[in-house]
Amino acid sequence: MKCFLFGLTTILLALGATSASAQNRNCGERTEIIERLQSGYGETRAGAGLSTTNGIVEVFASEDTGTWTIILTLPTGKSCLVAAGNSWETGPTQITKSGLPV
Repeated sequence: MKCFLFGLTTILLALGATSASAQNRNCGERTEIIERLQSGYGETRAGAGLSTTNGIVEVFASEDTGTWTIILTLPTGKSCLVAAGNSWETGPTQITKSGLPV
């Protein structure tokens, strides 16, 4: 049983270290992240809101490249990339009768 718990603890610690390491690569100063989004992808801020944890969530997008990025700026001032993708569309979403977007 002790061997099992030790092994499980080791795996969880390794996963935690990997997650922290990956997260640190996706976080940094807000101004630097925004500069990379603008210069590398032509993205500008498309919208923002306040998260339930008092962080600022911002969506950056480019109609020219179709790329989009969501960043979260924490109360500590650190900004992290949350999600990114392609095929950005600006404007209202049309919903079908089944409730799915067109």
